[in-house]
Amino acid sequence: MHARAVAASTTALLGTAALLLPLSPARAADSGGPVPAAVRSAGPRPLAADHGIRHPVIVAHRGASAYAPENTLAAVDKAAALGAEWVENDVQRTRDGELVVLHDDSLQRTTDVEEVFPDRAPWKVKDFTAAEIARLDAGSWFDPAYAGARVPTLEQFVHRVERYGQKLLLELKNPQLYPGIERETLKVLSNEGWLDRRHVGSRLVVQSFSADSVRTVHGLKPAVKTGFLGTPPVADLAAYAAFTDQINPSHGSLSAPYVAAVHGFRGPRGKRMEVLTWTVNDAAAARRVAGFGVDGIITNTPDVVRDAVGG
Repeated sequence: MHARAVAASTTALLGTAALLLPLSPARAADSGGPVPAAVRSAGPRPLAADHGIRHPVIVAHRGASAYAPENTLAAVDKAAALGAEWVENDVQRTRDGELVVLHDDSLQRTTDVEEVFPDRAPWKVKDFTAAEIARLDAGSWFDPAYAGARVPTLEQFVHRVERYGQKLLLELKNPQLYPGIERETLKVLSNEGWLDRRHVGSRLVVQSFSADSVRTVHGLKPAVKTGFLGTPPVADLAAYAAFTDQINPSHGSLSAPYVAAVHGFRGPRGKRMEVLTWTVNDAAAARRVAGFGVDGIITNTPDVVRDAVGG
């Protein structure tokens, strides 16, 4: 998740806002501006309650990606070893329709695709079959100890998460490149048992930088908890509350008033909207956002953040 992606996604949303709900023409440039008088607390945080003590949920970003190659099964293993209850991942689609777990829309940064397929620049995920991607080394770039790690399919990834009884924050990456990926992702999750009451109730969130994609997921499967990645103006939060349960901004864009504003709305499933923030990797930043009252912290270093804020 990158800051420029937030800006692009928000800009795209503003262009289609009329399709959602009528929005106020006054848009706060500072997302941490004054909280409207209508904003009221909607009760305790469902994600953060722990025997009466509120701790933010700790989410291992792309797995424990400070310690193992991101979005690999090894990163899930490491997150489990560190005690991370939640794991975040990114989903994209191959040329032949397989859903794979990878952050970039290109294979170049995190695999040896340039060596294996030197004549196929710019090495976009959508231009390769699942079998071709399965040949690639997705670990050596991070550390030679992880040589031979592979880009997992979504099925493989959720199997590994299930092995540890973990919970999944799944990001639909670049959905504009993959029409229909929302329905396909939900189908895979259903086939793997992740749309039953137990998983949907407390173990799964689907998020995206694309408001249209989040709204599509909600429309297809209203029981699935959803998150929008970005920092919409306070004046627009009522529109988002129609289709997303979480507003998940970058930590640099956050303030305590903004978190309180989000908490003042109920999402589409009738529960108070939540805030998960990213990507927080040091103790000082973790304590700062925890002080704002966030419900979760997405981090490459779940052990560091847990030690700083509890949870």
